[in-house]
Amino acid sequence: MDDRDLLARVQAVIGREQTLDDCAVLPLGGEYLVATTDMLHETTDFPRGMTPWQMGWMAVAVTISDIAAMGADPRAVLLAIGLDDAERLLPIMEGAHDCCRAFGAELAGGDLDAHTELTIVSSGIGTVSPEHLVRRRGARPGDVVAVTGRLGEAQAALAGYDHLTLRLLEPQPRVAAGRALGRAGATAMMDISDGLALSLYDLQAAGGYGFAVDTRRLPLPAGVPEKEGCEFALYGGGDFELLFTCPEDILPVPGVEAVVVGRVIEEPRVLADGAVLERRGYQHRWSGEG
Repeated sequence: MDDRDLLARVQAVIGREQTLDDCAVLPLGGEYLVATTDMLHETTDFPRGMTPWQMGWMAVAVTISDIAAMGADPRAVLLAIGLDDAERLLPIMEGAHDCCRAFGAELAGGDLDAHTELTIVSSGIGTVSPEHLVRRRGARPGDVVAVTGRLGEAQAALAGYDHLTLRLLEPQPRVAAGRALGRAGATAMMDISDGLALSLYDLQAAGGYGFAVDTRRLPLPAGVPEKEGCEFALYGGGDFELLFTCPEDILPVPGVEAVVVGRVIEEPRVLADGAVLERRGYQHRWSGEG
């Protein structure tokens, strides 16, 4: 059982619409407020060798990336820290503050507690005008499928390609790209921190239509053999890039480095090079059914 299996239980309580996007969407005057939260544990989410500063940066980056995927501007982040060692607090806070400052948000408060394992919960809010909000649903047959940046570089770093270490330890949310794509007319969007394959299945579940991807077009990690790089690009987590669909004629979008990798299709399937793409990537799993 994985986190997406458990999502069905959550939907039974709060409804399917509340679980489809990277953020909750709430009307606020003439704008939308988008809100999201993420929990990171040291043994599960922080790669070995990370500094406390990098842990603070990453905790905020995952939240800001969700806001970026809605086409929104990040405004504020709250940080709750379950702390195992008091000496780690200051550099964690400095990393979190530096990430907020880099992407235009305010580190506005939070909570502290004592834990046996370092645990950081980052909650963020952003704002976006209704006409520029981009959800996971909205893709239409004939739209192109595109991604920002190079895929698989964080996974490649985990596999020992040390020249890509910073891509893993200091991820860069695509705030400017998300904002520009929302204003240009992207029809669907999400971040791909769990891998491209799972993200395509998430978009398909949200919008109903399918996708046909050409793996020869994937922007592979630099300095990695092609076959291995394709595996990392399809199934590796931690990239913080954006997956989006749009009419082909809006590309290129000024200021956005993006590569078209496929098209939206009528059939509710996810295909790679004409065959069904394996549904796997980075997921949390539970062994029991209780």
